[in-house]
Amino acid sequence: MSQLVLPLRLADHAVFDSFFALGNETLVATLREVAAGRGDHGCWLWGAPATGKTHLLQAVCDRAGDGSVYVPLSMFVSAGPAILDGLAGRQLVCIDDVDAVAGDADWEVVLFDLYNQIVDAGGQLVVSASSAPRESAFELADLRSRLSRLPVFQLQSLDDEQRVAALQLRAMHRGLKLPGETARYLLKRSKRDMASLFDVLDKLDLESLRAQRRLTIPFVRDVLQL
Repeated sequence: MSQLVLPLRLADHAVFDSFFALGNETLVATLREVAAGRGDHGCWLWGAPATGKTHLLQAVCDRAGDGSVYVPLSMFVSAGPAILDGLAGRQLVCIDDVDAVAGDADWEVVLFDLYNQIVDAGGQLVVSASSAPRESAFELADLRSRLSRLPVFQLQSLDDEQRVAALQLRAMHRGLKLPGETARYLLKRSKRDMASLFDVLDKLDLESLRAQRRLTIPFVRDVLQL
């Protein structure tokens, strides 16, 4: 996908097929509609860290193609709101961590204008945050009101068995076979948030390729020195 305004590459794994959607089926279905250009101005999704917000925003852009743009706002706070110039011309704008600039008057005015321009042009805006729009720290009442009009979805966290299934899905997407007992071993001996677990899986993928070994518990123990 071309990024004309911001030279950012989407993560190869961040597609709908590699996202474990149990508990978030309605949100994923909505985002698929958005990616197809059939959404109602977009949506707001929020949740705890490592629940999949970034994955889903990038998946929407991957599916939507060149008419979309992904903006990880927390990376660009210091650059100033001018980095959003020209985005209203895109059919789909996905802004990750939109609440990273809450309380900054200059950013809020630009976001307000961007929202209005996107809606007036018939485009869609998808944003992620750590809380629902009415609980966010935006001070510009008009901006908070506009963002509250977007359909709001809370990403649900996974329980242990769902974490195992999510790891197996990601492994399968990478061409790996991750036995259930190995996934549960990782869950007991690694950090339990999905971002950390996926980082471990990335390392195991590389090491299994080098060693031409399957992801057995002894192999995982040796690689991770657990």
